[in-house]
Amino acid sequence: MKNIFKLFFLTFVSSILIVSCTKEEYLNPSQATESTVVKDVNGLIALANGLQYRYSVSRTSPIYSYITANALTTNEWLVLNQGNTDEANLQAGKGNVIGNNAVVSRLWEQCNLVKSSANLIINNLGFVGDTATRNGLICYANLYKGLSLLQLGTFWEQAPINVGKAATFSPRAEVLAEAVSLFESGLTASSKATFSSGLQGGIDFPSTFNALIARTYLMLNNYDKAFAAANKVDLTKKSEFTFDAVSKNPIFETHYSNVNVCEPVDNKLGLTGALAPDATDGRLLFYLKSLTFTTTANEGKGFFTSNVDKIPLYLPGEIILIKAECLARNNDVPGAITELNKVLTKKTDIFNVNANLSDYSGAVDKDAVLLQIYKNRCIELFNSGLKLDDSRRFGRPGPTDAGAERNRNFYPYPNSERDNNPNTPADPSI
Repeated sequence: MKNIFKLFFLTFVSSILIVSCTKEEYLNPSQATESTVVKDVNGLIALANGLQYRYSVSRTSPIYSYITANALTTNEWLVLNQGNTDEANLQAGKGNVIGNNAVVSRLWEQCNLVKSSANLIINNLGFVGDTATRNGLICYANLYKGLSLLQLGTFWEQAPINVGKAATFSPRAEVLAEAVSLFESGLTASSKATFSSGLQGGIDFPSTFNALIARTYLMLNNYDKAFAAANKVDLTKKSEFTFDAVSKNPIFETHYSNVNVCEPVDNKLGLTGALAPDATDGRLLFYLKSLTFTTTANEGKGFFTSNVDKIPLYLPGEIILIKAECLARNNDVPGAITELNKVLTKKTDIFNVNANLSDYSGAVDKDAVLLQIYKNRCIELFNSGLKLDDSRRFGRPGPTDAGAERNRNFYPYPNSERDNNPNTPADPSI
C-alpha cells in the first residue's frame, strides 16, 4: 500500500467486510454497509483497493495460502518447525490434509470472500456516472473475482461460482471458464477505462488480462486460445502486487525472514533426475541465496527478500513457456523449441529471472520437448503457485505413483463450508 491514509482507508473497508462475513456462503455485506459505502464512487474505489488488500496481505491472504499450499504439495518447500502443524500436514500430504487444515481453509474462505466483495462492486456500478471510471472499476472487480475463481479451480475439483445461501457447486472446468470470461470482459473494459489516483496502482491491465486468459485457457487445454492471448502480452510491462512496511510481503514476513516456518527444499528446487536444473542455471541464484544449502539459515530469495518486495502477477517466462507448450501440444515441435530457447537463453528479463543457458540440444520430438517445457516451468515459475496444476496437466507421477512428485491431486473441502452448505461434495480421496 502506498501511504498511511490509503492503508487506513483499506483497513476500514476490510473491517467492514470481516464483520459482515459469516459462514453462510460468504454473503454480501449488510444493507447498512451497502448504503454507506457502495452507493458512492469513492466507496467503490475503496472497495476495489480492499480487494487487493484482502487478496495479497498477511498470512490469511490467498497469496500466502496458494503459494504455501502449492509449494508444500509439490515438494518446492520443506517445513522447518513441525509446530506449524497445518503446513507440516500439507508437506506430509495424502490423508494428512483434512477439512480443518488452516492453510487450505483460509484459501477457500478468502477466495470466496474476495469473490463476494467483487460482486458488491459489479452489482453497484450503476452509481458510477462516468463511463471511464466505471470501466476502471470493472477491471479491478473482474481481476480479483477471476483470480479467486482461478485459485478455487486450481486446488479443488468443484467450487461454487455464484454467491448465495447453500450455493451449488460446479466442476472445476466450469469454474475456470467463468474466470476466463471475467478476464475477457475485464480486457474489453480496460481499453475504455481510466483509473482514479485513489486506486492502488502497479497493474498493467491489458497485459495482465491477456496473461491470465492465456494461463486459464492452458489449464483448460484450449491451446489455440491460450496461444493467441499469450501473443498479446507486452513482455516489457510489469504487473505487481505492492507492499510497504505496514502491509508487508506475506511470504517474506512469514517464511523467508526466519527459520521457523518454511524454506526451499534444496538447492535444486526439489527437482530430480531429468528435471534437475543445470548447475549453471542463473535462475537458481535468483530463487536461492546460496547453492550451499543449510536449514539453519533460510535460503529462500526470489520475490521475497524484504517486507516491501513486490510480487508479480505473471512473469514473461510464463508467457513464453505457454506459447512453447501450446505449439508442442499442437505438434509444432520446431516452433516450440524456438520459444523454449527464448527462456533458456534469456539474459534481460525485466524481473531478472535469467537462465543464461545455451539453446536446447536434446531430442526433437514432442515428448522430449514437452518434458523440457515442464522442467523449465518448474524452475522459471518456482513459488508461483502454478506447479500443482502443471504437475497434473503434464501427467507427472501422482500421490500413489512410484516417484510421486505431488502428494495430493486436489484438496478436501473445508469444514467451514461442509458445516454450513449441504451442497458440499464428497472429498476427493487424495
